[in-house]
Amino acid sequence: MSELPLTAYKVLTAEQMATLEREESFAGAPIDLADGYIHLSTAEQLTETVDKHFAGQSDLHVAAVDLGSFGAGLKWEESRGGQLFPHLYGGPLLLETVIAYGPLERDAEGRVKLPVAG
Repeated sequence: MSELPLTAYKVLTAEQMATLEREESFAGAPIDLADGYIHLSTAEQLTETVDKHFAGQSDLHVAAVDLGSFGAGLKWEESRGGQLFPHLYGGPLLLETVIAYGPLERDAEGRVKLPVAG
């Protein structure tokens, strides 16, 4: 990945999505709270993230997040297979930074579909 993307994605359970909508912020899933940052994935990483960390779960949602909103709180860190993943430090995920969200759906090839605004 030569140029870092401007949008990343957060996978949320139905309960977590409801919290984000109701409170307009989301402090993080248990793994986020344990690690000290909110895990995000790029579009290219999203399907693998869902398959690896959410296997067998239903009623999931995907939120598209504007990475330009975070400034120094956003760090790209090496993780799975040496890939750079976006991690949000120092605060909750705010609803105002989410540009689109919706139920997790897959295309005919099994890839996770990206949420579309509007």
